[in-house]
Amino acid sequence: MTPFGQKMREMRAARGVTQKEMASALGVSAAYLSALERGHRGAPSWAFLQKVLGYFNVIWDDAEELVRIAESSHPRVVIDTAGLSPAATALANRLAAEIGNLDEEALGELNAIIALRTKS
Repeated sequence: MTPFGQKMREMRAARGVTQKEMASALGVSAAYLSALERGHRGAPSWAFLQKVLGYFNVIWDDAEELVRIAESSHPRVVIDTAGLSPAATALANRLAAEIGNLDEEALGELNAIIALRTKS
């Protein structure tokens, strides 16, 4: 599941809306919505994201957060380390090999370290 899929599922649940109801209102199939929530589809398009914002009447800061979450919801990430140091390439390869073995606490710790070292 992607961060966007998780957030959309939470929003649907909070409002008591089924995937079928939401899909019909947004003009997509329930299968597409399900795949998006489960992380089997890429990040949503800008047009689809606008439909979701309108459907849930999301505005201002909450809308910006949902856009940010959508932008970080690519289920298949490619890291191009060309031109970076050997250490960067080794880290990218290690992360690719081990990410499935990390628990939520470890993932949070790694995210916190990166956030401290960058402006992202």
